[in-house]
Amino acid sequence: MPLTTKQASQLRAFGTNVRRERMQRKITQEKLAELVDLNIRTVQKIEAGHVNILLTTVLRIQKALGCTWTDLLGK
Repeated sequence: MPLTTKQASQLRAFGTNVRRERMQRKITQEKLAELVDLNIRTVQKIEAGHVNILLTTVLRIQKALGCTWTDLLGK
């Protein structure tokens, strides 16, 4: 099923938030991929808002970045 416009916007916002949190911590995409046990290409797709990931992956990213749920998902 294709994403709605709102869902696509939410994925882009999440990706932007992941990128911001990663860069604030001076972590490369490659290092984040290693910490979260993902392929670097998957991290790139997440940050671009091109992939809908599992909640468990969100939690692994949150743990790796040491940030809050709100930091990643917004308010």
